Amino acid sequence: MLMDLFYDTLPPKVRSKRRVHFHAFMVEVHKAIHASKLGGAGDRDPIPEVARNLARNASVLCFDEFQVTDIVDAMILRRLLESLMQAGVVCVMTSNRHPDDLYKNGIQRSSFVPCIELLKERFHVVDLDSPTDYRKIPRALSKVYFHPLTPENQAEIQKLFEAFAAAAGGDVDTDRTLNIWGRKLRIPESAGTAARFSFQELCGKPLSAADYIEVTRTFETIFVTDIPSMTLSQKDMARRFITFIDACYESKTKLFISSEVPITEIFSGNAADGAVISDHQRGVMDDLGLNVEAVGKSSMFTGEEEVFAFARACSRLVQMGTKQWAEAVHS
Repeated sequence: MLMDLFYDTLPPKVRSKRRVHFHAFMVEVHKAIHASKLGGAGDRDPIPEVARNLARNASVLCFDEFQVTDIVDAMILRRLLESLMQAGVVCVMTSNRHPDDLYKNGIQRSSFVPCIELLKERFHVVDLDSPTDYRKIPRALSKVYFHPLTPENQAEIQKLFEAFAAAAGGDVDTDRTLNIWGRKLRIPESAGTAARFSFQELCGKPLSAADYIEVTRTFETIFVTDIPSMTLSQKDMARRFITFIDACYESKTKLFISSEVPITEIFSGNAADGAVISDHQRGVMDDLGLNVEAVGKSSMFTGEEEVFAFARACSRLVQMGTKQWAEAVHS
């Protein structure tokens, strides 16, 4: 909210500005670096040139959800931020983490420490911590989540998708593809701006943030069916689903879901796995206001970054199931 307010009230003399989710921005940066290398950059560092090109299109860059979970991002971020500032770009960021806690358990974190120092030296760090997650305040729910996977619920999801298809002309396309970085991503079923995936089709394949961002840019309404209660053996799929939810939230996508268990329990795992929650994980859960029932008794999420991502996804799924979200998306 504060980022949107800041962005919308920048003075008219700021002629070029941009607000972008950090995931989407880094996908763009990697594409630009790749293109620069193909264009003959050779051994020359392509990052200053990429930063200058970005600066031509935005003198103020607003990053939503600044976070570092990828070793490649971690290795280039300090040089990228330095180059952006040298080009005169003002960067404003929101994040769930203080700079000291970014990439906390990441591979080769020592390589990222200079970026943390840069953030603390060159940026004003403003703490907006609040004990209240306003997205979790009870609101009127819209009927968008269906569980368990009964024939009745599956029929209801089918009826909803057919209604969207009828509004788009009645034909369901099973051959549509999206071109993403030279690859073709098949959309199982689509009609107009609505698409339907099974959970396996969406998260059982090696898809990335770039794929999910493109899907949510293309489709305003997405159906995801047959979501299981995920255990440790489905950890990769759980991570992909969290990334997908982030993309949906940023794009204000309307989501319809059918799942084996209530939507806030899909990451709970299975007590039969025999794993226990460590004291360290319990401490993180206390910080987030989560209880054992929310996280489950499997070690589905073992690191701080994963638990934070899990908590954010649960919070967003609750908000995206409210009547207010449905009305905001419709408007």
